[in-house]
Amino acid sequence: MIDVRRFDSLGGANHGWLDAKHHFSFASYHDPKRMGWGALRVWNDDTIAPGTGFPPHPHSDMEIITYVREGAITHEDSLGNKGRTEAGDVQVMSAGTGIRHAEYNAEPGTTRIFQIWIIPDGERKAPSWGTRPFPKGERSGQFVTLASGIEGDGDALPLRTDARVLGATVKAGESVEYKVGKGRHVYMVPARGTVDVNGVTLNARDGAAIRDEDVVRITASDDAELVLVDAAA
Repeated sequence: MIDVRRFDSLGGANHGWLDAKHHFSFASYHDPKRMGWGALRVWNDDTIAPGTGFPPHPHSDMEIITYVREGAITHEDSLGNKGRTEAGDVQVMSAGTGIRHAEYNAEPGTTRIFQIWIIPDGERKAPSWGTRPFPKGERSGQFVTLASGIEGDGDALPLRTDARVLGATVKAGESVEYKVGKGRHVYMVPARGTVDVNGVTLNARDGAAIRDEDVVRITASDDAELVLVDAAA
């Protein structure tokens, strides 16, 4: 089953400094048919104007992954962490028992991000934050695990949930595959490019909610950049 959520069907709001699109119900956007996908709860497509951002605000009990598509995001939090994550790289904040953070576009140009929230499992722990680079050349023609709570994904940023976040770049005419485990919920968005997913066309920033497919085969019509989440039910 592949359920396509076209970009022009997404909820959202334009606040001037922030143009936010929501793949799932979030803030003032509510759709009872789009409350999440397995443990995946939020996938926001945010465009942030230069010199603006999210002032300090609290989070708890959520795994928050930020994938930077363009520009860079600067993070500060109540643990004293501060860091800058550039396009193609990833940061993970495990909100745990509670944390306050701020995220700013301190760049001269626009920043575009995917922000992904996944419900944690297991024991509540103290909050944490981390970031690391993921050179796009290393994921050319293959999926690379960017963040994961699944055993064996040791090189990825850690998550406190039975899920993984992956990225791939695919050249026009080439394909990549991803095996979907039984009962798993997969959600994929092309950050750029148009692709064919098991016979279904996805344009840039469309979402595909996938389950009950043994293998997902993605063929790029033009050069594409993919972000995929594999989450428990």
